[in-house]
Amino acid sequence: MRSLFLALVVVGAFAASAASASRIILPGTTPSSAQRYQQWMAQHGKAYKDAAEKAHRFEIFKSNMEHVERFNAGKHKYWLGLNQFSDLTNDEFVGLYTGYKRPASKFNSPKTSFRYENVSVAAVAATVDWRKRGAVTPVKNQGQCESCWAFSAVAATEGINKIKRGKLVSLSEQELVDCDVNGEDDGCKGGYMEDAFKFIINNGGIDTERNYPYDAAAGSCNSKKEADRAVDITGFEIVPENSESALLKAVSGQPVSVSVDAGGNFQHYKGGIFAGPCGTKLNHGVTVVGYDADEDGTKYWLVKNSWGTGWGEKGYIRMERGIDGVKGLCGIAMDASYPTIN
Repeated sequence: MRSLFLALVVVGAFAASAASASRIILPGTTPSSAQRYQQWMAQHGKAYKDAAEKAHRFEIFKSNMEHVERFNAGKHKYWLGLNQFSDLTNDEFVGLYTGYKRPASKFNSPKTSFRYENVSVAAVAATVDWRKRGAVTPVKNQGQCESCWAFSAVAATEGINKIKRGKLVSLSEQELVDCDVNGEDDGCKGGYMEDAFKFIINNGGIDTERNYPYDAAAGSCNSKKEADRAVDITGFEIVPENSESALLKAVSGQPVSVSVDAGGNFQHYKGGIFAGPCGTKLNHGVTVVGYDADEDGTKYWLVKNSWGTGWGEKGYIRMERGIDGVKGLCGIAMDASYPTIN
C-alpha cells in the first residue's frame, strides 16, 4: 500500500500543471533536480502522453543526471553532459538511435583490394581533418530511425566526390532508407554501409538531399527521384580488419565508414577524447573524417556522427586511437570501408 501511495504521489505531482518548476518536490528528489528536468524538457521540446510517463521519464533523467555528475567529478580524458537522450535508459537509446547490422556472410566474404596497402604509415600526414579540406557536409540528424548506416555511407560518398571531382554535394540518406533493400538494408530497421555502397553503384548514383530530403521514417521509394543521379561511385573497398594502422592509411586519403559499439557513455558524451569503457558489440555506423593528437600527446580519431549538433562536440566525437587491442576503441577498426571513384 505504501508503494502504491508513493507512486500516486509522483504521478499527482507531475499532473499538477499549475505548479511551477521550482515548487515541484517529489519523493526521493530535490527541488533542483525536478527544476532541471522541467528546464531540460523545455529546451528539447519534450512532451509525454500522460503524467505517469512523465514521472517515469523523470526517474530515468534523474539517474542519468546523477551518473553524469559522478563521472565528471572524476579525472577522465572526456566529460559527459545532458542532451536529447537524457530521459532514455541505455538499452532504449541503443535500440532507437543506432542501426548497424553486420551480415553473417561478412565473416566469409572475399577480400577486396586495398588501395592504401603500400602507403607507409610513416609517410601519411601527422594530422588530417577532411572538414578543413571542404570534404564534409554539416552534421545531420537521423532522428528516431535506425538509419545510421545510410548516414555513414552517404558521408563517405560525399567526401570522395569532393576529393575526386572538386564539389561538395549533400546527398540523400532518405533515398537509401526508402529504396535500398540490398542485403541487410531495411530502412529504419537498420542496415549495412557496404550494402548501401552496392545500391549506389547498381543504381548508377544517388540523388541530392535537397531533391530527396530526409524525414526520419521509411516510406515508399520515389522512383522518379531515385532516377535523379547527382553523384555516382565506381566501387568500394574494405579496410583490413582489426588494424588501426590500415584505418589510418585509409583516412589519410578520404573519409571512411566505420562501425562502433555506441553503448555506455557514448549516449552522454559531451566533449574531450572518448576513452571508454566500451565493448566491441558493433551497433552503430559513423564516419571517420580525420585524426590528430591532443596537447598531451593522446592520439584520437575525429568521428562524424548523425545525432545532430546537440550531441557531443557539435555532432562529432574524438575517440582515442592507438590503444592496446587490435580491434580499436569500441571496435572502430573491426569493420571499415570506403567508396571509390576511378
